[in-house]
Amino acid sequence: QVQLVESGGGLVQAGGSLRLACAASTRTFTNYVMAWFRQAPGKEREFVAFISASGTYIDYADSVKGRFTISRSNAENTVWLQMSSLEAEDTAVYYCAAGGVRARSRERYAYWGQGTQVTVSS
Repeated sequence: QVQLVESGGGLVQAGGSLRLACAASTRTFTNYVMAWFRQAPGKEREFVAFISASGTYIDYADSVKGRFTISRSNAENTVWLQMSSLEAEDTAVYYCAAGGVRARSRERYAYWGQGTQVTVSS
């Protein structure tokens, strides 16, 4: 079992920045691809970004490319999502996920956090 605990969500004005963190309980954190997804009210959960186990390979959704940065510390068992130039459309519940392969699909991630609310006011 892998437990993921997210933090850092909150209310921010449009154009502002917010940094989310996800702490993992597993001792084998270095083996997992880590990803962020988000889900707005009435919408499907959508891919935001992933980072490979080594941190070498990173992928972003087009909607956040250039504004969001995913990073990880294997020594701290933590993955971050730095969000800048936030827009009202970024408002959603953000979820941290862990999986065995690099993928954009929800189905490829076995472990999920509880989600943290991000609200961007305009």
